[in-house]
Amino acid sequence: MSSVTATTTTAPDPAGSAPAPARPRLDWRLRFAALSLIWGFSFLLIKVGTQGYAPFQVTLGRLAFGTAVLAVAMAVRREGLPRGVRTWMHLAVAGFLLNALPFSLFAFAELTIPSTLAGICNATSPLWGMALSLVALREDRPTRVRVAGLGLGFLGVLTVLGAWQGFQGLDARGTTLALLASLSYPVGWIYVRRTLAGSSHSHLSLTGGQLLLATVQLAVVTPLFTSVPSSLAVGPLLAIAALGTLGTGLAVLVQYGIVAEVGPTTGQMVTYFVPVIAAAAGILLLGETLTWSTPVGAAVVLAGAALTQVRPRRAE
Repeated sequence: MSSVTATTTTAPDPAGSAPAPARPRLDWRLRFAALSLIWGFSFLLIKVGTQGYAPFQVTLGRLAFGTAVLAVAMAVRREGLPRGVRTWMHLAVAGFLLNALPFSLFAFAELTIPSTLAGICNATSPLWGMALSLVALREDRPTRVRVAGLGLGFLGVLTVLGAWQGFQGLDARGTTLALLASLSYPVGWIYVRRTLAGSSHSHLSLTGGQLLLATVQLAVVTPLFTSVPSSLAVGPLLAIAALGTLGTGLAVLVQYGIVAEVGPTTGQMVTYFVPVIAAAAGILLLGETLTWSTPVGAAVVLAGAALTQVRPRRAE
C-alpha cells in the first residue's frame, strides 16, 4: 500500500521542516483501524475496477483521484509544491517506484489471481526491504533475529504458494507480478531515503509532488496501451474512485498523522492487518476461496516480517 510503513508512498518528513500538526480529535487507535480497513479493502477495489477497465486505466484513475485529495489538503494548509529541478527528478523516480509501477503491477496481477493472494503478497514488502537494506544501507546492520525473520518470512511465502505441491493451480504470472509490486516498494523507500531525506520541503508537499508525477507518468503510458472503453462501467468506476480518494489520498494523510503522533514503529504495524482484512473482504464479498496453506503461510509471513523490524537495543 503504499506505505513510513511497509506500504508508504512518501518521503520521510525532515526534522524541523514543518510545525508539528495539531493533535487530532479522533483517537489514533481509531484512525489506525480505519487505515487498516482502507488499505485492506484496496485489493478488493482493484479487483472490481479491473472488471470494467484496463489495469493501466485503473491505476491512472486511482492516482488522479489520490492526487486530487492531496491537492485539496495542500490548498487547505496553504502549502505549495516542492521547488528545485533536482527535487522533482528524485520525486519522479519515487513516484514511479512507489506508485506508478506497483499500482500497475497489482492491477495486472489481479486479472488472474484473487485479491486475497494479492493482499498477502503485499505483506512481503518488509521482507524484501530487510533483504535490500542489508545490501544498500550500510547503517542497517543485520541481527540474528532479523535474519531469522527474513528466512521465516520467505518460508511462509513458499507455504502460501504451495511449493511442496509443485505450485499446482497457481497462476505464476499473476503471482510474480504481485511479488514484484511488493518488491518495488522497498526499492523506492531506499531511493527516497538516500535522496530526499533531509529535504526542506514538508512531507505533504513532497507527497503531493510525487503523486502528481506518478499521475503524469500513467497519463502518458495509458493511451499507448489501452483504448477508450466502449461503455461506462459505473460499479468499477466507483471502485476506482474509492481506491484513489480513500486508499491513496486519504490513507496517506491518515498515515502521516498517525506517524507524527505515535511514531513510525507503531505506524508501520498497520502492514500486519492489511492481508487479514484483504482476505476477509475477498472471501465475504467476492466469494474467493482459500486452501489451508494460504492463511497458515500468511501468518508465517507476517511473523517473519515482524521479526525483521526488531531493532537491537541501544546500550545505555
